[in-house]
Amino acid sequence: MLSIKGIGPKKIRSLWRELGIETTEQLREAAETDQVSKLKGFGKKTQESILEALEFAGQSKGKLLYPQAESLAEDIAQHLRRALGTEQVGVAGEVRRRLETVEVVRVVAATDQPETAHKLLNTMGGLTADPRRSGPFAWRGTASPSGVRVEVLLTSVEDFVTELFLNSAAEAHLTEDLPGGENSGSATSLRQWARREKFQQEEALYERAGLQFIVPELREGLGEIGLAAEKKLPRLLEDADLRGALHNHSTYSDGNHSLREMATWLRDHQYEYLGICDHSQAAHYANGLSVERVRQQHQEIDQLNAELAPFRIFKGIESDILSDGSLDYPSDVLASFDFVVASVHSNLKMEERKATDRLLRAIENPYCTMLGHPTGRLLLRRQGYPIDYKAVIDACAKHQVIIEINANPWRLDLDWRWVRYALDQGVLLSINPDAHHTDGYADMRYGVLMGRKGLLTKEMTFNAKLVEEVASYFEKRKAGITPPLEYKKSLFE
Repeated sequence: MLSIKGIGPKKIRSLWRELGIETTEQLREAAETDQVSKLKGFGKKTQESILEALEFAGQSKGKLLYPQAESLAEDIAQHLRRALGTEQVGVAGEVRRRLETVEVVRVVAATDQPETAHKLLNTMGGLTADPRRSGPFAWRGTASPSGVRVEVLLTSVEDFVTELFLNSAAEAHLTEDLPGGENSGSATSLRQWARREKFQQEEALYERAGLQFIVPELREGLGEIGLAAEKKLPRLLEDADLRGALHNHSTYSDGNHSLREMATWLRDHQYEYLGICDHSQAAHYANGLSVERVRQQHQEIDQLNAELAPFRIFKGIESDILSDGSLDYPSDVLASFDFVVASVHSNLKMEERKATDRLLRAIENPYCTMLGHPTGRLLLRRQGYPIDYKAVIDACAKHQVIIEINANPWRLDLDWRWVRYALDQGVLLSINPDAHHTDGYADMRYGVLMGRKGLLTKEMTFNAKLVEEVASYFEKRKAGITPPLEYKKSLFE
């Protein structure tokens, strides 16, 4: 019950003493029969929150965050490669498409020794055979302790590429009608092309179908086939394109490493700049910075910049968006920062209109440079607060506020499904690790993957810009000059 958002040890003790509740199932029953609200310190609101949290926990059961699912899938694939003596083993399904949460971990393996393969899989705990009349032979099970479903599909060597493709793409991608053309023949979908011919490479399959190659993370059936038919898929953002890391924390607030350590790690790994964004004063729980400590940090940044040049530390802050939409700190303090990341950390239960208005007011603030984790979600732990995405993104476009893709695997917020809309409105995005220690910089990889799913390019990624460009952008914003858009409003027109 400690994993349920909104109740801690004291409330759990009350539930046990007063109602004899020992399990989440008993808690749900007591809340549904209105017993919980009658306890001292609970009430109707707490009871409703408990039911919402239990519902969310039920929906999250049997799912893994992408990094956990990727690790499990790669472990299974490596085991099969060694045991079967082949490299024709591939991670497929939701993991290959880089979904932020995964329900099924799927691996496809080719073998010309099916008996050996079946004996091997029979020794892998939790997997049972599930033969079918056509297609690959399947072994299915669940992985403890997460309960995520696992599938290992065995296929022939000659069918490996086809089966890997068919078991990776979303159904909508496989079944969408292809644009006509001289290459279309009688095949009207990618599934038909894959079934009709043997392909040694997926690139050849797309070429035969008259399409630009579509990388696995885009195979969702969300318009990518139309773009590929018109040869309009852009070069997507890559890890190596990132030149700096913005929105990071140090020991000044709730980080584990000092400002110097956070900066030198990036410098030593060939990055050009660090944006430090410790918590603002309203975040008491995170040791938020008082005005005096802001001044102390700025003095240290000036000293480090003189020492570490040409590496640059930008003076940032993660300013809490207060309940009325105002930013933490008075204007003269906000003006002292190079940039301000505005984020919500409190009062997360607002209904959509109020939550949206709160963000819109923050975005309109002239000191707001960047919107941090727009919905405040924690994947598999907490739903984000509801917002009108279009209204928020449109406001960022109007006021030229950058939106972050918070790369922490628990957040991955802005959701990748809204990245393309942001790009269409001309909004720059920033892949921000929200790192609280130097190991956290590695999370930028997950932000890049989510950006790629939304067709994000290097040109539209703020922290893919040179240190001089970033400095110039911040200086113009501080001077009240709206930096000109040096890119098309839409990459897809």
